[in-house]
Amino acid sequence: MRRYLLAAAIAGAAITAVPDPAVALMIAPPQPGQMAITSPVVLTGKVTAIEKDTVDATLPYAGAKDKQTYRVAVVKIDTAMAGADNLTHIKIGFIPPAKPDPNLNPPGGGIRPPLGRPRFQAPELKVGQEALFFLAKHPTADFYVIAGMNVPIDVTTAEGKKTLEEVKKVTAVLADPMKGLKSDKADVRAEAAAVMVTKYRAYPTFGGETEQVAIGADESKLILKALTESEWKAGRFGAPNAFNAFGQLGLTAKDGWVQPVIAAVPGQPAPDYAGVMKDAFTKWLAGPGKDYRIKKVVSKAAK
Repeated sequence: MRRYLLAAAIAGAAITAVPDPAVALMIAPPQPGQMAITSPVVLTGKVTAIEKDTVDATLPYAGAKDKQTYRVAVVKIDTAMAGADNLTHIKIGFIPPAKPDPNLNPPGGGIRPPLGRPRFQAPELKVGQEALFFLAKHPTADFYVIAGMNVPIDVTTAEGKKTLEEVKKVTAVLADPMKGLKSDKADVRAEAAAVMVTKYRAYPTFGGETEQVAIGADESKLILKALTESEWKAGRFGAPNAFNAFGQLGLTAKDGWVQPVIAAVPGQPAPDYAGVMKDAFTKWLAGPGKDYRIKKVVSKAAK
């Protein structure tokens, strides 16, 4: 009989910004809901101008020292969903993509990126572009940036409009989490709980040293209880749902958590991992975890 330990990482690792741009080049962009949760500023708008003058500033990551040359786009805000109240325009700094060097990468030759995976190319903003932007204020320069891999989403397409509605639901929860957590609908409570766990367990946008601080006991109890009130199933990696939120909590033996051993029996259907974990989590919450408080990841530098 084969045995498997379902690690919390399978349920979904804690959402982190990638502090190393070289690493970010080889990772797929996160889901839109995740980008909305982890970005201080979320808005839709249209690029109306690219400023003539460039700006030299460091990459916006902890420990960055070398300066880069940024172009600055001026965006007229259409809908501000988070962090841009009372603003009509916003400036976004971006690093133009390097022009290909025919001597290093001759036509038809090509250079295989590390690990054989396509490299992520930071977006180049252009006048007329209408998009959903996920932004953060540059630590030292007078503009915002597209942090990590939070690429803009074209809102002129049918798919983009659908994504925008999904993001609006997430930002509405972030604006008033208690409304969702105290809803009379179990699915609404569970969705709000998953969003808030992802928010609290997200690492700082630009990396750096962190510490973990317990959130309020009443809110923590509402979130944890709500997670038990929905169906647990594996979803898109990084997408907020109860199963992924459980994985983000990072429970250990110090919290009284005992990881279930899940057996796969030859010739039988595969075990319902998510269902087993939900049962274990529900029992833990009624016993050893009854006084557990969710830990919020905070930046030491911000204190």
